[in-house]
Amino acid sequence: MLKFIPKQKKHLFQSIELAMIGLMVIFGSYVFSPRSAAAFSLDFLSPTNLDGQELFLTNEALANGYRSYGQLPASSDDEPVRTFYKIPMTAYSSEVGQTDSTPFITASGSTVRRGVVAANFLPIGTRVRFPDLYGDEVFIVEDRMNARYDKRVDIWMEETADARNFGIQWTTVEVF
Repeated sequence: MLKFIPKQKKHLFQSIELAMIGLMVIFGSYVFSPRSAAAFSLDFLSPTNLDGQELFLTNEALANGYRSYGQLPASSDDEPVRTFYKIPMTAYSSEVGQTDSTPFITASGSTVRRGVVAANFLPIGTRVRFPDLYGDEVFIVEDRMNARYDKRVDIWMEETADARNFGIQWTTVEVF
């Protein structure tokens, strides 16, 4: 298209094309990541930051992503809200082949430990008990399984050999 245009006009068209690409990049940053674009513009357009108040609020918001929120509250009820019978239960360990790329971090963001179970049919934070296998010990749903396991519970174990030896067991699940 540009081969019939004189050389001076070609440079003009190329400059206009570059300017348009730059404007599209700036506009795209506002469309696809408005928070980043707004933070970028605020840093350069408001040098006073309202006596540091905006800067404080920005730092406080950034810290929320790294703050520990502690444990979930425990229910005071001793009676289960619901009981499931004959639910398949398996075990897993922190091995990359059995988990994702962060084998020691659960779906809720906590670190794996005794008492953590994975279940897709219960909300994260649900307290459960397996009276047939573990008596009155209470476990907390803090992890998820592959989507194809919609009615299964997976208990975390420290040793891979223990998880393999556990196999699959059909048990009662009491939900609190």
